[in-house]
Formats: sequence, C-alpha cells, structure tokens
Amino acid sequence: MAHDKSKSSSLLIKGGHVIDPAAKLDAPMDVLLRDGHVAEVAAPNKIRSGADETFDARGLVVAPGFIDLHVHLREPGQSYKESIATGTRAAAAGGFTSVCCMPNTSPVVDSPDWVTWILQPERGAVVNVFPIAAATHASKGAVLTDFGALQRAGAVAVSDDGRPILNDTVMRDTLRAASVLNLPVIQHAEDTRMTENCSMNEGPTSFRLGLRGMKTAAEASVVDRDVQLAQQFNGARLHVAHLSTADALKAVRRGKRGKVRVTCEVTPHHFSLMDADVGDYDTNFKMNPPLRSSEDREAILAALADGTIDAIATDHAPHAAHEKIVEFERAMFGITGLETALGLAITRLRRDHKIPLTRIVELFTAGPARVVDLRGRGTLARGHHADVTIFDPKKRWTFEAAKSRSKSHNTPFDGWQLTGKVVATIVSGKIVHRAD
Repeated sequence: MAHDKSKSSSLLIKGGHVIDPAAKLDAPMDVLLRDGHVAEVAAPNKIRSGADETFDARGLVVAPGFIDLHVHLREPGQSYKESIATGTRAAAAGGFTSVCCMPNTSPVVDSPDWVTWILQPERGAVVNVFPIAAATHASKGAVLTDFGALQRAGAVAVSDDGRPILNDTVMRDTLRAASVLNLPVIQHAEDTRMTENCSMNEGPTSFRLGLRGMKTAAEASVVDRDVQLAQQFNGARLHVAHLSTADALKAVRRGKRGKVRVTCEVTPHHFSLMDADVGDYDTNFKMNPPLRSSEDREAILAALADGTIDAIATDHAPHAAHEKIVEFERAMFGITGLETALGLAITRLRRDHKIPLTRIVELFTAGPARVVDLRGRGTLARGHHADVTIFDPKKRWTFEAAKSRSKSHNTPFDGWQLTGKVVATIVSGKIVHRAD
C-alpha cells in the first residue's frame, strides 16, 4: 500500500469517545498508535508513553477503521470512470480504511496476475485494497477459476458480481471449492432470466413511467437456492451482496437459524431511498438491485436493527456523465457511495430510526471484518492494525457531488443535508484524510 512516509511513527489520539463493538468498548478513551499498530487503549490521561504527534479528538468518536466490502474501482481497463488512486481517496474521505474491490473490470480479474496488479504500489492506493476475484473465467458462469492461486495472490473472496451464477451445478461447485479454502463466495443475487430489459423495481412507479419492472422474486429465488446449496457443504461461506428485498431477507434468516454460514450486506441507498424516488426518469436513482418498495425498505431497517444484516457496503459504482445522461432504460446501473455512507447511516438509521451508534459502527467495522476474515482489522484491540476512523456524529453538512474525490459524480445525494461527518481517516498509523 502506498502511504505518506512521514517521519511520525507514533500518534496519540486524545480526548475522544472510543466505540469498538468487537472489543465491547463504548467509553471515553485515549488511543496510542505506534509503528502501524495499536499500542495502547486506556482511560483518559492514563497513557504515559510519549508520542511524536497528538490528535485532539474531543467531542469526536474514535472507531476502528471502516471496511467497505463492495466497491468498484474500475481498474484495470475503465479508468475514465475511476482509478484505484481516485477511488481510494474517495474511500478515505468517507472514513474507509479498507475496501474490497469487485472483479467486473475490463478485463475481468480472473487470474492471479490481475490480483497482483491491483495490489502494486504504482496503483497509488491511499487505503488498504483487498481484491475480490472472479469465481468463473471472464465471469461467464461456466468454468471455475483457480481459487487457491487467486487466494495466494491476495484475493479475499470470489464473486461474479454484476453477473449472478445461475447454473445450479456451477454454484454448487463454487461453494464446494471455496469451502475447502475457507473463502467466502459473494453472490449478486438476480435471476437475469426474469429481469431482462428491466430498469427499475416492479411497482406503481414503474407502471406510471412505462418501464419494465424487476420482480422481487428475481432476487429472493437466487438467495433461497444459494442458502440451500450452502447448507450442503460444511464450511461453505455464502455472502449475499447488496440485499434489497424483504423476501431475500427471509431466506437469509432461515439460513442463519439453520446454522448455514450465510452473511449479507445492504447499501445506504437501499435503506435511504425507494422506487418512488426515481421521480421522472432520474438516472441518478438507477442502480442494480433497483430501489425497492417502502415495505422492502422497512424490512431492511428492521434487519439492520435486529442484527440479521452483517454489514453496510456502498456498492460504489462510478460512471462517466455520458453513461448516465441518456434515456433511463439505456443508462448504466449504479451510483457512487463512499463519501455519503456514514452521513446517510447516522441521518437515516440513528436520527430517523433510533438505531444506536454502536450498532452503526459495528456495521462498518466488526461486521464486515468477520465476513471476509480481515483478521487484525475491525477493532482497536492492542496489536491490531492502526486503522482508525474519527468522526463527528453531530456535525451537519451538505454533500456536494462536484467536490467529490471520485472521478465520477453519479449520485442521487447531491445537495443532501446529512448529519455525521468524517474528521480524519488513519491507515497504518498515518493520517490519509483530514476534513477541511
């Protein structure tokens, strides 16, 4: 990873309120970082050893570094939309110290060479990047890639994200091969045979706009099948990407009750918006899975509160303006999301739905760290990586897409007033982002 090699090798974060769900900490604490690791977490003014630098965190929350399980950094091959350098700068601005990048690039990341390429220092990453490799060659859903070689090169999971694995035998083989390596399989759950030429959720809004609508069953049926398949292999790990429907949640709940190793993530846009927000063909509200009904959103909010959902992930999907400023049906699916995630979580989940801040922090830290086994991250326990996110939970601010660190500005949240802002992002003990 490329970081600022400034001389400072120790940093004392003083006066903040530490929220570390993995360590069951929610109290005023000082944190000492030394040589890239957490050296000490102690009650205020109890740390005796000196530090090269002190960060005044009074009035701020000090949390383990946020982890995003689902981003599109668009490299190799699509750097006109985003690059690893610009995408990780946007991540740092959003408080993310680690991001897991999806393989649906051009070419697809289906070989150890491409995994290695992503991890090279020349890419200019300012936060930790963990590649997710393709489960099948060119993500065509037919021939499995070499999971062992991909894992040795640095891949933390396999996925054909953007293209679901529909063939039952191929999905079974994927889960079986991955279970031997304890590698998570991340599925984009969408039966594309049911969603062809559809551009939004099926409901009153799609009817009004004359657009073909995606049925919720297209998502739920795949999740249901995958949970049943995962049950067949002891140790198979299934992770449902960007879950968006009440019915898919039922399948995840069933799996968890039956002791299947199934986890799931939801995006800030799915808990903040619904299909009616598409308005009159606004392509900044076009994503896949699409924005769903208010009933689906209520189910997601309940599952965020009760612990069924393991992580909040952004599905940061940058696109150039010319790919969005077209007719709704022709526009690319996806929105950017790294810089608005925390603000939307605090505004929507805490302020509007009274979900506790400790739970929100868990969804950004310990939860995602468990999903992909990022050992040594997701907590500020002594000896762990010095990845820290410092934020002001009360700060009100307005998101301006034009000032985003991302190369692309395709967001439905431009001009939104949010509560909760990242103040500093620290990776391996070095401050990689400081709020203006």
